[in-house]
Amino acid sequence: MNLAKLEEKLLAAARATPVSDAVPYAFEKRILAQIKSQNMHDEWSSWARGLWRAAAPCVAIMVLLGVWSYYDSNSAVLDLSQEFENTVMAVVQPADSAW
Repeated sequence: MNLAKLEEKLLAAARATPVSDAVPYAFEKRILAQIKSQNMHDEWSSWARGLWRAAAPCVAIMVLLGVWSYYDSNSAVLDLSQEFENTVMAVVQPADSAW
């Protein structure tokens, strides 16, 4: 079979067919279904989904640690201002001298 003759016959048949302005039945639906079926992977959405899933456990851990530190009765409750003053004055006051 001669490919050049076949090509000429196909081109002649295509030229003889009148051009139609009609859209095939359900063309839009088929195209939209094909577009939706392609799975577009977005890296930012993966990060966002992971961070939103991690937010609830982080809040739960924060609340549990906050409650635990508030109700911890084993440690001596010291005034934060006193601890801050002791830390700042540790440089000025030697440990062995008594004031």
